[in-house]
Amino acid sequence: MAKVGLQLYTVRDQLEQDFEGTIRQVAALGYQGVEFHAFFGRSAEEVKALLDELGLEVIGTHVGYPRLVDHLDEEIAYHKAIGNKYLVVPYLTEEQRQWEDVFDNLAKIGTAVKEAGLVLCYHNHDFELTEKLDDKPVFDAMFESVPADLLQVEMDTCWVHYGGYDPVEYIERYTGRLPLVHLKDMSRDGDGKAVTVELGKGEVNLSAIADAAVKADVEWIVVEQDYCANPPIQSIETSIQWIKEYANQGGQLNV
Repeated sequence: MAKVGLQLYTVRDQLEQDFEGTIRQVAALGYQGVEFHAFFGRSAEEVKALLDELGLEVIGTHVGYPRLVDHLDEEIAYHKAIGNKYLVVPYLTEEQRQWEDVFDNLAKIGTAVKEAGLVLCYHNHDFELTEKLDDKPVFDAMFESVPADLLQVEMDTCWVHYGGYDPVEYIERYTGRLPLVHLKDMSRDGDGKAVTVELGKGEVNLSAIADAAVKADVEWIVVEQDYCANPPIQSIETSIQWIKEYANQGGQLNV
């Protein structure tokens, strides 16, 4: 049964102002785990103690691509100390999207991460679906190029949807290589661009995605909202309420 956590980027401003207090609020709302994007100067020992105090699991951490390329040993040591299994490439700038080089680097990073007993993942946005290599989305080309034992999938299902593809079909395609799924909702502005909203407030078929993720035996369904029109703590409370209602209606989520 999939567990439910939060990508803390959603509450990044609050986290920077009050790291410990914000994580306590996240735990109090019923999230079982947290995915980090930054630690704001906290030592691994401080982070581990806080997680242990609150009974929270660490889902993974989004680590900038340059850090993984140039400071991988430091990242591995820190994350082993906090009990984190998954190192996740979160985003590539346009300048970084030299795909052959990226694929080579992911294989090298993935090898070192595997040797350390951890797992490298890649988190998509929409451009990996809309950009093509040899007439296939970069998303698919990447995971064909880098072996599964060196690179796993953290699928952001909202960006798959916005990129013009069916998230359910993509979840099915990557079953067995998909430990982490981001669950995110969106509406569109007047120009048709994505605007992230609380779960259940937008156009994404969240129930179908959650059903598919559970069927695919994902470990974690991770709530994320890139930008919140409402106060972020209020937004993540609204989203966990959607999760609980889904579970109450028979959804196989551990909440």
